[in-house]
Amino acid sequence: MTKIVIVDDHQLFREGVKRILDFEDSFDVVAEGDDGQDVIRLYNEYQPDVVLMDINMPQKNGVEATAELLEKYPDAKVIILSIHDDESYVSHALKSGALGYMLKEMDADEIVEAIKIVAAGGSYLHPKVTKNLVAEYRRLSERENKGSFHQTEIRRPFHLLTKRECEVLQLLTDGQSNRAIGETLFISEKTVKNHVSSILQKMNVNDRTQAVVTAIKNGWVEVR
Repeated sequence: MTKIVIVDDHQLFREGVKRILDFEDSFDVVAEGDDGQDVIRLYNEYQPDVVLMDINMPQKNGVEATAELLEKYPDAKVIILSIHDDESYVSHALKSGALGYMLKEMDADEIVEAIKIVAAGGSYLHPKVTKNLVAEYRRLSERENKGSFHQTEIRRPFHLLTKRECEVLQLLTDGQSNRAIGETLFISEKTVKNHVSSILQKMNVNDRTQAVVTAIKNGWVEVR
C-alpha cells in the first residue's frame, strides 16, 4: 500500500485528487495539509511513501518546503503540483529535490501513473514539461554555438529498439502524452504503454524522462 500525503491550499483541488486516488486500491491518502509549513509535521507523523505538494502556497511554497523536508528526511519522495509548465518553475522544483512535476491539468490516469513511478523510485515529468525542457536544451545549445544549432545526424537506435519503438521515443521527446502518441500512430493507449515499458527496459532507464535525456545525448532523436 502506497501512503500519500497531499499538501495544497485549495481544498476543492485536494478533495478532487483524493477522490481520484481513492479509486486506486494500492493507494492510501493518509493526511492532507494546506501549506508547506505543514509538511514536516505530517511527514514525521505519517511517514508517507509519496508527498504531493503544491508549488504555490501562501506561507511556505512547495519548493521551499521540499528542500526543508529533504534536509530532514533525505529519502522523502515529493511530486510537485503546478499550473506552470515553463522551465524556470520546473528547474527550481527539481533543484529542491522533487522527483516529479505534475501539471494540475493532468487526467486521473496520468496522476496515478506519476505516483506509481515515483513511489517505485523513478522520476516523472509531465510530457508538456519534458517538451519545454528539450526546448531549453536547444536554446542553450544555440547560445553555446553563437546562435546556430547544428544537430548531428540522427542515428536511430535500431540496434536496440524496433522501428515502432524508435517512433515512440521520438514522440516522447516531442512531449506527447501516451494518448497523443496513440492518436499520432493510430494505435491504442495500452499499446503505447507497452512500447514505453519496452523502451525503458531496453535502454536500462527508470522512466521516460531519463529515456528522453539519454536519447538526446546519443543523437537518437531529433530535437525540434
